[in-house]
Amino acid sequence: MARVRQGDNVVVIAGKEKGTRGRVIRVIPKDDRVLIEGINIRTKHIKPNQANPQGGRVKREFPIHLSNVMLADPKTGEPTRVRISILADGRHVRVAVKSGEQIDK
Repeated sequence: MARVRQGDNVVVIAGKEKGTRGRVIRVIPKDDRVLIEGINIRTKHIKPNQANPQGGRVKREFPIHLSNVMLADPKTGEPTRVRISILADGRHVRVAVKSGEQIDK
């Protein structure tokens, strides 16, 4: 079970974007990277094509390594580790270690 999923709110804990918060747009499990909304924005040079006939430079988010982000606690918003817990009905759910709050509904 993945500890960080698409749509989760995370806090960046290392690098130049340290302390910033954002929502996970996409998880890339093969490379252990995540794409976060508004984080790690870089300029990409685009050749002219049908979708963008002008070409030019485009600012977009680039992935950062999974080890540089932590899930934001749903109760306090602070970064927290995640524990996998098994409910009475057999479902696996993620639980925030700091507050004990269940993340999955």
